[in-house]
Amino acid sequence: MDLQGDPRALLRARSPEGVPQGPADVDPDTKPGYLGGKAEGEATLEARAERLSQLQELLYANGVAGTVDAGGHGRSVLLVVQAMDTAGKGGIMRHVVGAMDPQGVEDAAFKSPTEEERRHHFLWRLRPHVPQDGFVGVWDRSHYEDVLIHRVRGLTPLPEIERRYAEIRDFEQELADRGTRVLKVMLHLSKDEQQDRLAERLDRPDKHWKYNPSDVDERAYWDEYMEAYRIAIAETDTEHAPWFIIPANRKWYSRIAVQELLIAALEDLDLDWPPADFDVAAEKRRLAAS
Repeated sequence: MDLQGDPRALLRARSPEGVPQGPADVDPDTKPGYLGGKAEGEATLEARAERLSQLQELLYANGVAGTVDAGGHGRSVLLVVQAMDTAGKGGIMRHVVGAMDPQGVEDAAFKSPTEEERRHHFLWRLRPHVPQDGFVGVWDRSHYEDVLIHRVRGLTPLPEIERRYAEIRDFEQELADRGTRVLKVMLHLSKDEQQDRLAERLDRPDKHWKYNPSDVDERAYWDEYMEAYRIAIAETDTEHAPWFIIPANRKWYSRIAVQELLIAALEDLDLDWPPADFDVAAEKRRLAAS
């Protein structure tokens, strides 16, 4: 059973009338476009992994061959994954990103900045991880931490945060201009579901390593984080770098949703296999004679 409808229309953080949407506008228990249950969903994820892998190999082949678009640019894809803790970022990495050939994928996890990173502009540490031509880049958290936690916790003055939205828009436009398709997803789970997942980590010794006491501290700011997401999405959702809000109370559904968004982005590139830069017939003769 496949997702019914275009995932970009089903999950876009903007209504059909063009009105920006935030987490409060999306029910995290829903599964837009999917009629099946968990068993069907897991089967769908496995079946569609082959299509994702094929498309990613096609992108990588074009990168290796150095093919360019009509504007003279290579092609790449960047997936930005933002979420509250326990929303399922790790599952996206394992079950969606993990289906692709690792030689054509670069993933980067942006934790709290180091002392050196703090001495630079907030975008400085991201630039080395912008995907090369032919690559899919995946960012586990990103530059958006600098307008989310910084806004909620008052780590940066509000006027500076307001300026950062414009700098983010310019940065993402720069990526688009060089041939990078940018997808930004927020995995949206409910506060109650997060509590259940944190409780499971405490109940299971094999999950204690995942538990961080600070996660409970951050729950006190839940509403503030939802508002910070709403503002960030409204300020930075553009046609060249769209935001998608993924209902994440069902992990299997959020994985299908992100997988389908990646498939759609790769299909949009409309790539062909790069032609051989050698005489195929001659090489067949040489090989047969070897």
